[in-house]
Amino acid sequence: MSALPIDPAARPEAGTTAPQPPAAAADATGAAGWRGFVADWSSDRQAFQVSWGKAMMWIFLLSDTFIFGSFLTGYMTVRMSTTVPWPNPSEVFALHVGATNVPLLLIAIMTFVLITSSGTMAMAVNCAYSRDKRNAARLMVITAAFGALFVGMQAFEWTKLIADGVRPWGNPWGAAQFGSSFFMITGFHGLHVSGGVVLLLLFARKLVRGDYDRKANYQIVEVVGLYWHFVDLVWVFIFAFFYLW
Repeated sequence: MSALPIDPAARPEAGTTAPQPPAAAADATGAAGWRGFVADWSSDRQAFQVSWGKAMMWIFLLSDTFIFGSFLTGYMTVRMSTTVPWPNPSEVFALHVGATNVPLLLIAIMTFVLITSSGTMAMAVNCAYSRDKRNAARLMVITAAFGALFVGMQAFEWTKLIADGVRPWGNPWGAAQFGSSFFMITGFHGLHVSGGVVLLLLFARKLVRGDYDRKANYQIVEVVGLYWHFVDLVWVFIFAFFYLW
């Protein structure tokens, strides 16, 4: 049997490759697209016009918002569904000064300290954008000092309540759920403040040491500031739900 003749026009020219099937071409394009996506996100580039560090901090804060939101929603549900009277905040959180009990005095001071720390943190971010790293570091240390003061006053508040008989399973003033709700939510927030103090001191030291001088980019101050402002904002809701309601 003789071989069939081959059309010379169907032969590929020298230096060229035969065209790929559509499915193979789509697979190659998809692989290149994924490689580019992974390369962008794993390198020190910006994704969606937002720096890598800032994007990750926003994602973390979003997840933390859901956690605190769940805690506060659970607290409101418990408080509205209990048949036992809820303890009066003006009585529970009163501070004995001289011969009188001053309602919410300690809580007011704690709130003032935390809101003031938010102001010093904003000033630190402004200094960082002005490339004034030393003043930025000083203001971060001042912010950390305010945070440590807040945690210290919260520890004093816990000690006082425990001495007054407040436990996670009961208290002398009313609904037993008060203690567990209070210690869980304020403790979780206090843990965030403590972590923020550590972060502020750590990055203030790195600023002074010159770790970011090579790129002259002090955006890390803003990233830490996002976390600190979030902690302050959460306290506003805790203050409203626990101490004013």
